[in-house]
Amino acid sequence: MTKVLMLSNSTLPGTPFFTWPRPWVQEFLKTEIRKLLFIPFAAVTFSFDEYEEKVKEVFEALGYDVQSVHRQKDKKQAVAQAEAIITGGGNTFALLARMYEFDLLEIVRKKVQSGTPYIGWSAGANLACPTIMTTNDMPVVRPPSFEALDLVPFQINPHYHELKFEGQGGETRKERLEEFLVMNPSKKIIGLPEGMLLQRNGDNLVLRGNGVAKLYKHGKPVEELKPDHDLSFLL
Repeated sequence: MTKVLMLSNSTLPGTPFFTWPRPWVQEFLKTEIRKLLFIPFAAVTFSFDEYEEKVKEVFEALGYDVQSVHRQKDKKQAVAQAEAIITGGGNTFALLARMYEFDLLEIVRKKVQSGTPYIGWSAGANLACPTIMTTNDMPVVRPPSFEALDLVPFQINPHYHELKFEGQGGETRKERLEEFLVMNPSKKIIGLPEGMLLQRNGDNLVLRGNGVAKLYKHGKPVEELKPDHDLSFLL
């Protein structure tokens, strides 16, 4: 049974790192899981070591043991032995490029599809989609493909908002997502605001957190999605 927790973001303004997701993570992982494999490959302006320490501090306080895949000589073996996999945010293009570089995409996909829980925030949540084509990030590197883990059959746009700044002449987030659907009309996108998450347990998918998400389909009105909305029909 595929188990995926897709967080829009890690941290809300004015709060310590990874505060709001903690209860959701504990509920998702239950009590039998203790050893987590961390994928820090979205880090660009800070080191993998720094990212590992930041994540370790949070998760070890919750009772979990965290090991980062970048320290493992045999990275595929580390994935194979993981009780759960967590992937941090940062730059989605850098993350995907490094997953291809270390040839980890397929083994992580199969590992999660076989029942190992996966948690990703921001870029790590984008990675769970079929592609990374609805990320907000700059393409600072070029991965071999935009194809990602494909753990859910739809796209997300994390950090989603509908703000348009005074004097702004460029496209809004909504317009950018609609452009994607014009070119990819069979796809669906969930605009996931900060403080919200999607939780998949097998054939069940539900929206959690605080806020209102949006469902985009080509040629259809945008739908509002409220917390606890059952989205299993998207699977």
